[in-house]
Amino acid sequence: MKLIPYAAALLFVGACAELSHKEKIEAIQANIVIDQPDKVMTYANTITQEELRLHLYDFSSEAFQGRKTGTKGQKLAVDYLKNYYLKNKIATPFSGTDYYQEIPASYFDNAYNDTENVLAFIEGTDKAQEVLILSAHHDHEGVDEDGNIYYGADDNASGNVALLEMAEAFQKAKNEGFGPRRSLLFLHVTAEEIGLQGSQYYVEHPIFPLENTIANLNIDMIGRVDEKHQALEHPNYLYLIGSDRLSTELHYISQAVNDHFTQLDLDYSFNAEHDHNRYYYRSDHYNFAQHNIPVIFYFNGEHDDYHRITDTPDKIDYALLTKRTQLIFVTAWQLANQEQRPTVDKD
Repeated sequence: MKLIPYAAALLFVGACAELSHKEKIEAIQANIVIDQPDKVMTYANTITQEELRLHLYDFSSEAFQGRKTGTKGQKLAVDYLKNYYLKNKIATPFSGTDYYQEIPASYFDNAYNDTENVLAFIEGTDKAQEVLILSAHHDHEGVDEDGNIYYGADDNASGNVALLEMAEAFQKAKNEGFGPRRSLLFLHVTAEEIGLQGSQYYVEHPIFPLENTIANLNIDMIGRVDEKHQALEHPNYLYLIGSDRLSTELHYISQAVNDHFTQLDLDYSFNAEHDHNRYYYRSDHYNFAQHNIPVIFYFNGEHDDYHRITDTPDKIDYALLTKRTQLIFVTAWQLANQEQRPTVDKD
């Protein structure tokens, strides 16, 4: 065997390792087959600005008093979600008309009243035991000492109305014979603002086995444009966080469907391992990631009205909210229908 000088050997090994990684990515990309592209856009286009606007004005209205965990306003908000699902004949994973996963006050050491996650369910066909979870937190900051309401239009009425519209679109597809192969769970979680408690409760008391949960697509603020992109005059973006933390494949599936359908600028600035904002750890997807479930966190970035009483529905960019919701819908469609679930290849 011919000997290779040490330095040259290192270069050779490095080149092979790089090629091996490149080949891996190319293989992943080559194996992504966009599922029913014409059909998916037919249903994505049922997600409209008009309906998103209507629901968002309702969900961030004065009547819900800022939706603080365990308050009367939060109870009215979850009733709104439940009644929407009932009206549109979208099922519950529980029996009858029960859409609530109750969380007792004792779970919060009685610092807050009883509260609830809201769950809606669309059962899959041949892969029904596998479940894709789409989530958004429904709680917010309530009312300040002077009686001013934290409306929480972007944070996170935007995420909740996106779930409602996507659920309706998927249900319409199912009614017309194009139901998802995997099951879909629409999870509106409570108590995010007090430490991701609602999603933590869910993973501690899962309705479906966590090992059967193929991914979590989590939405937390998708209705505005942050200062960075305002300065660039470039609103056609969305931050994605976590897409490659556990599954290389999930990351490239996400990119492929965006390239094919929505062409948003997917900004990964906040996905950096050492990002000082630590957004990866600050919304409900993180509780799923801790259980080795691949996640994507969809986020528009912070703005001047973040966690202020000025986060009102008149400031939402509804055209942008629609396009972002459609991106998440087509990503969910792909994950629910492709042959294999995303492979977990990272710790």
